[in-house]
Amino acid sequence: MAEKLRLLEDKERKKNWKRWGPYLSERQWGTVREDYSPDGNCWEYLSHEESRSRAYRWGEDGLLGICDRQCRLCFSVALWNGKDPILKERLFGLTGPEGNHGEDVKENYYYLDSSPTHSYMKMLYKYPQSEYPYADLVHTNRNRGLHVAEYELEDTGAFNDSKYWDVMVEYAKNDPQDILCKVTVSNRGPETAEIHVLPTLWYRNTWIWGCTHEGCTVKPSITKVNEKKVTCKHQTLDKMEWSFEDVPNQPEPKLLFTENETNTKMLFNIDHYTKYTKDAFHRYIVKGETDAVAASNKGTKVAAHYKLTVPAGESVVLHSRLVESATATNPLQGKTNDDVIKKRILETDDYYKSKFPQVKGECMNILRQACAGLLWSKQFYHYIVNDWLKGDADQVPPPESRLQGRNKDWIHLFNRDVISMPDKWEYPWYASWDLAFHMIPFCKIDPEFAKSQLLLFLREWYMAPSGQIPAYEFAFNDVNPPVHAWSVYRVYKLTAPKGQRDQLFLARCFQKLILNFTWWVNRKDPEGKNVFSGGFLGLDNIGVFDRSKPLPTGGHLEQADGTAWMAFFCVVMLDMALELAMHDASYEDMASKFFEHFIMIVDAMNAAGNGEGLWDEEEGFYYDVLRFRDSSQPLRVRSMVGLIPLYACLVLDGENTHQLPGFKKRTEWFLTNRKDLQSRITFMTEEVSSDGKPSRILLAIPTLAQLKCLLKYLLDENEFLSPYGIRSLSKVHQNKPFVMFVDGSEHRVDYVPGESNTYLFGGNSNWRGPIWLCVNYLIIEALERYDYFYGEKLKVECPTGSGNFMRLKDVAKEISRRLVSLFEPDPVTGRRPCHGDNDTYAKDKFWKDLVLFYEYFHAESGRGCGASHQTGWTAVVVNCIERMFA
Repeated sequence: MAEKLRLLEDKERKKNWKRWGPYLSERQWGTVREDYSPDGNCWEYLSHEESRSRAYRWGEDGLLGICDRQCRLCFSVALWNGKDPILKERLFGLTGPEGNHGEDVKENYYYLDSSPTHSYMKMLYKYPQSEYPYADLVHTNRNRGLHVAEYELEDTGAFNDSKYWDVMVEYAKNDPQDILCKVTVSNRGPETAEIHVLPTLWYRNTWIWGCTHEGCTVKPSITKVNEKKVTCKHQTLDKMEWSFEDVPNQPEPKLLFTENETNTKMLFNIDHYTKYTKDAFHRYIVKGETDAVAASNKGTKVAAHYKLTVPAGESVVLHSRLVESATATNPLQGKTNDDVIKKRILETDDYYKSKFPQVKGECMNILRQACAGLLWSKQFYHYIVNDWLKGDADQVPPPESRLQGRNKDWIHLFNRDVISMPDKWEYPWYASWDLAFHMIPFCKIDPEFAKSQLLLFLREWYMAPSGQIPAYEFAFNDVNPPVHAWSVYRVYKLTAPKGQRDQLFLARCFQKLILNFTWWVNRKDPEGKNVFSGGFLGLDNIGVFDRSKPLPTGGHLEQADGTAWMAFFCVVMLDMALELAMHDASYEDMASKFFEHFIMIVDAMNAAGNGEGLWDEEEGFYYDVLRFRDSSQPLRVRSMVGLIPLYACLVLDGENTHQLPGFKKRTEWFLTNRKDLQSRITFMTEEVSSDGKPSRILLAIPTLAQLKCLLKYLLDENEFLSPYGIRSLSKVHQNKPFVMFVDGSEHRVDYVPGESNTYLFGGNSNWRGPIWLCVNYLIIEALERYDYFYGEKLKVECPTGSGNFMRLKDVAKEISRRLVSLFEPDPVTGRRPCHGDNDTYAKDKFWKDLVLFYEYFHAESGRGCGASHQTGWTAVVVNCIERMFA
């Protein structure tokens, strides 16, 4: 199979199929790494308004674009409808302060397809024919409150009467260094309309800063060869040629040249060495400044300017080609392009059919777009903290305050890699716990990429010397749930059958994960009692207090989720150690260490008998506990915090443990000598086979009685079970909010199924009710592990009170089905819950097959909330679809 062969050639470094890909960011402005302000206000330091005129220091952005894996040479498409005040070169959205629910992209674009090697890619952008309502979007959203829906581009009337353009970009690789591009511009409106289309090629500016680190180069060049071709020369990249074609019955395209340099005269009233600047094409096309472009026919940025007139309902196709000069033996031909593109489409279809042979119909459409979103969300990410703090030799020195500001403790961090992003506009920076979830669906389509990403974050130029994994650029020191080990082990198991798995990958990760585990133990267990804190742990506003700040009550908070996450981390490390010990006996001691540590954490969580644990016997649930010197108080907020203890569950096969005599001896000692723990721990419970030998052994936080209590809440439709998955906060708090008074001030938690109704603890995300696929997926896997142990012996009502009893594996499949239903069209109305009440997505033939993978979802309606293109962890729906067809 062609795509499998390309993946193998890339893995073996025979051919560099992944050199070029969708690695161009969709927003470089407004990021921390481009921020050199004294107060750390990245939104204001480099705004969308300035982005067209300022050269970026650490990356690039563009529309529908690609670049090489070091973001040296970039390609994207610019558009102008003849009415907009600016040339559309990048996506527009609201900054954090402008949006009524935080930052929010205000564009309609869709990732439609990609093969793992990016040998075929397809993406769609919908561009209004009327003037784009920039000011209206900013003004209206800024004046809306938290309780009002966001004002979207569709709400402005921009797509009324279908007066818009569909701009479809397809890329196909003829060879690793031969990329064909097809841009299809379709007039969906009722009348003939004009549009300017500028396929644009440029070099990232790596020459102006005076930097000396890896990646800084002498100035490259792009030079005209003839009216339809340019050559591109760069210090560290092969000489390339870019060519393009005329369009029949349309004016000939014109080459435009400029430099990728800041317009210092306009922005700062400072002369520059050249008058040709980054914003030249905007000034030439929109402002009519004919002298804005370079007459010398060379520069570091070039575009082919097409002015198209397209009748209603018709399309125009533009072809171009970027190819290594040494292999450019045949000229560009549109028909040849189409033949290669059709072939790559068939090969991509074959690849996905081979990976997901059981998946059919609409579920395959959802799965393919989820995979496309994952693959398109790869991005070149460049950030060297030490250089960023000190500033560059040839630039204005940054304020001294920076040296004591954001990320000052991370001077070892050197990021210059292609990384899987949560969302290339709303979150165009990695988030380490998001990435762990990305790799679960990723490993199904590109195992080597998944493994390399997980290893990357454990390398010494990412991980801190203390063992902490960097969180995200806004605060690398923030603490996210420790899910990296789980992702490593799941990727290890999912990428090959037993006996063929990558032992070296597992061992390399395990060594570094020991450092991370030790960091957690040393930093997040303040009393040495195996009860952990850690801050908001990714669940921003889930608690009654901001868990990342000192408590208004005094004392300290013992977190049910923090402790359960550590038990989960511990049991995964135990499983990894046992797996490695099957091939190397030296790992047996580490397995014993993690086994005993797990027992201590579980005992601390469940020690309800003397009032010190986090299990509430009265309510049958896990809660955070406020601990004072002489007293304690459970915070009875029924939330995902109390369900996370379900995750820490491991089933050991007796056959394997009997092959490890050291580990077996140690566990048997515990069975014999620590019977006092057995009332509080699901501890070495055994099923006995017919020959009297143990077949399976269960380690878990909840005892069987506690498990049944938790599942009763979990599967109650008036508590956690929504039509679309598991809520992050029980619906019981809709009528019974948790309220607590401290020094006369009210602190409360209400059930809020959609966007947050408060700016506290994290701004635009909300964990007080909505559906989050990441934590839902961990529940699904946990239920499958419990079922592997209990089997037919444990059935529960699903939903609670329905009289319908299921095995836990069937409960897991039911939750998967509900999650998948977020994206499925209703058979009568055509509406997908994720798109809310938008009739256009339900009825219009040019919209109805499109799917958006939001950050989280309204627990009652299924409407998508938060980031609209967070295919990252929401792509675990791929794994849910697989379960439905298993």
